[in-house]
This record gives sequence, structure tokens and C-alpha cells, in this order.
Amino acid sequence: MFELFKSDKNDKFYFNLKANNGQVILASQAYESKAGASNGINSVKENCAEDGKFERKTASNGKFHFNLKSGNGQIVGTSQMYASEAGMENGIESVKKHAPEADIKDSTV
Repeated sequence: MFELFKSDKNDKFYFNLKANNGQVILASQAYESKAGASNGINSVKENCAEDGKFERKTASNGKFHFNLKSGNGQIVGTSQMYASEAGMENGIESVKKHAPEADIKDSTV
């Protein structure tokens, strides 16, 4: 499920893609408007099927994470840190599996 929300700290909009267990598997960047965040969700749904849109990264501490990029190359979502490369790949597979049909819970209303 996608959760769309507005931060109390900076009045910007964000979304998280959560797994069935409630764990965040993809978090968005900040958006100035709710419409921008909604477009970001649509971009995740459209781009997650293409493996080439996932940018796999290794942090300086040796942990693994990934970014999902849109058609124009902008990052639309970032994963959590994973202890192993296999964990990161499982996260990518989870996004591919869950995002296309995920419902949107709008916490801004």
C-alpha cells in the first residue's frame, strides 16, 4: 500500500510504499504539492516493472540500498538500508510485485 502524507516539519508531501507487514520498502523525496506526490506514486507504478530503472547502490558503511528512477532519470523513491545484497534484491522484487496494484491511503485528508 502507498501511504500519502504531509510532514508537520516542513509542510511538504511524501509517500511510502509499505509491504503487507507494514515495513516501508520505498520512500519518496519531498514534493511541494499533493499532486506532485500523487504523480510520484504513478511514476513508481509505471516504472517499477523495468529492472533497469532500479539503481543499486552500496553505502560507505557497506550496506545496500536502491533508488527507483522515472523515465527522465529522476529518483522517485529510495529504499531502506539492507545488510546484504540479497536483501536489497528482495526489496526490489517486493516493489515490482506490490507497487503496480497497490492501493493509496491518503493521510492528508
